[in-house]
Amino acid sequence: MTVVAPPPDRPPSRRQHVEGLVSPHPFGERLPGPYAEDGFVQRFVTAFDDVLAPVLAVLDCLDAYWNPALAPEDFLEWLATWVAAETDDGRPLADRRRAVARATRLHRLRGTAHGLSELLRDAFDVEAEVVDSGGAAWSATPGGELPGSAEPSLRVLIRSDDPDSLPMSRLEVLIDANRPAHVPCTVEVVGT
Repeated sequence: MTVVAPPPDRPPSRRQHVEGLVSPHPFGERLPGPYAEDGFVQRFVTAFDDVLAPVLAVLDCLDAYWNPALAPEDFLEWLATWVAAETDDGRPLADRRRAVARATRLHRLRGTAHGLSELLRDAFDVEAEVVDSGGAAWSATPGGELPGSAEPSLRVLIRSDDPDSLPMSRLEVLIDANRPAHVPCTVEVVGT
């Protein structure tokens, strides 16, 4: 039998044997009469209770696993991959929980100036002003003036208390992944 260890960069799962965890449905109580009175059989099935108690505990609390505010930390990371949330192990747990909870809302706003601004606020705790050249409007008069500029552009102005502490490479990767791909972009960081 081959035992596969978790990768060294991933913490072990909390859903495993827990010392002192009692099964809510012990097997010994469910055995027919002749076996219920046999001490050896009772000790034998206690091993199953020890192994299955964590599984039953997870199943009893399963609804909490889908809630980013309540999910265990290791499951939160897995949940983040389901909703493509921008999480980083270096961020505080509360920030990662908020990022997972807001991920689906931010996906609806992806590619918009407002969505990019909110994503930067969530990921880096900075205020960002995002200005794009586009616009959408209609006119009852044919040949009316169109909003925006004919040349596409996107300008991201980030205001931070400590601009030197921002991880610029991560910030630029995040902006590139969440801006309209066809629009040239400039990023500017200034102190507040």
